[in-house]
Amino acid sequence: MRILFVKPNMGLVMGEPYEDRGRMEPYTFAVLAALTPEHHEVALCDDRFEPVPYRQTWDLVGINTEVYTARRAYEIAARFRAQGVKVVIGGCHATLIPEESRRHADAVLVGEADAATWRTILDDAAQDRLHPVYRGAALTEGEFIYPKVGREIFTGKAYLPISLTQFSRGCVHACEYCATGNIYHGKTQHRSPRAMVEEIERQDRNQVFFVDENIVADTAAAKALFRELIPLGIHWTGQASLKFAGDRDLMDLMVRSGCAGLVVGFESRDPANLAAMRKHSNLAYGSYDEVVERIRDSGLMLWAAFLLGYDHETAATIEETLHWALAKKFAFSAFNILTPYPGTAFYQRMRAEGRLLYDGCWWLHDDYRFGYAAFRPHHLSPEQLAELGLKARLQHNSRFQILRRATDPKTNAKDLRSLLTYFAYNPLFRRELLQKHEMMLGYRGQERHGPSPG
Repeated sequence: MRILFVKPNMGLVMGEPYEDRGRMEPYTFAVLAALTPEHHEVALCDDRFEPVPYRQTWDLVGINTEVYTARRAYEIAARFRAQGVKVVIGGCHATLIPEESRRHADAVLVGEADAATWRTILDDAAQDRLHPVYRGAALTEGEFIYPKVGREIFTGKAYLPISLTQFSRGCVHACEYCATGNIYHGKTQHRSPRAMVEEIERQDRNQVFFVDENIVADTAAAKALFRELIPLGIHWTGQASLKFAGDRDLMDLMVRSGCAGLVVGFESRDPANLAAMRKHSNLAYGSYDEVVERIRDSGLMLWAAFLLGYDHETAATIEETLHWALAKKFAFSAFNILTPYPGTAFYQRMRAEGRLLYDGCWWLHDDYRFGYAAFRPHHLSPEQLAELGLKARLQHNSRFQILRRATDPKTNAKDLRSLLTYFAYNPLFRRELLQKHEMMLGYRGQERHGPSPG
């Protein structure tokens, strides 16, 4: 069969398809390509920057969905199905609410696409006997195995010069707002550190990003990985809970293994908000000021993520959060509007309290815009929350503040590589946040112009 994988875009900016200039390789499809038997032909279309090849002949189309890309994913699926092409939809959104995705696809994959499940889907598609729903193997403790990852599927496509990989999946926490926790139910798995080294050695870049939800979820496994990475001389980034800041040995191994920086979810500086979101663990390693100083002393650059809009949030607390982030000179900061993702405990609570907006289905609603609140906050109006969030992003990413934050001698300016990284990506992220605000989700009849890929 000829199989097309599609990474959907989010939507339209000023009536034109948004082009994500900060895009990284969609690692999921490299894994799927490796799981696909060689007698099938596979290709990738990244809708974030290239037109979808509707006019070519395909036997099966596989679309990955996230909540913000669901509407566009359904648009693409509808057009292929109208042409008689079978469509399989998977990903986070399909796993959270498979009953919705079933209305837009011939089959839905719930959970992880393990080798056995994916091959069953391909066999059933070839025999024209697709079932409505397939379920990947349940997440179990211990190791999971990928075959040699099919990075050749990215050949000729323009991505940031960073190789993506995955060591672990899952999350031990159960934060109320988080889609990941609701999918993995407190479980984690990891790969063999030796397998990770072999995969990294097969690719020709020394810049690596781990897509793990929390690379330090299993401390012993993380330490084993970092020890294996030390001889490689790579520079890597990833996502981690604050757990690493409470373990000096772990943090030392991270630095020695080539960790340049981490995305960390501080979420809120208010203990009442952290309690409400079930993220008490953030306060287990000392005050935020103490934790940040320990991290700065290690030299690690931080992308600090904040979640605006929990029930104890006010205009004053958002302003305080912004000033604190500026004082800490984080390399990057994200001031995200709290979002009620379907299938999460937060979504269910907002629905029970009658606080959901856009008929409770904001990701498909014509009037929803990216950066807006999709629920009624407790102390602010939805409009105020969106306005304050935008203000925080604009102030943190002003040209003056970018230059001011660059002067931190412990992190952003500790060496030439760090400074070059800082100035390479800060202008890029500033441009992206300005473009994405008020984006319309989905293409709504529009399509990207230009020659079709492949």
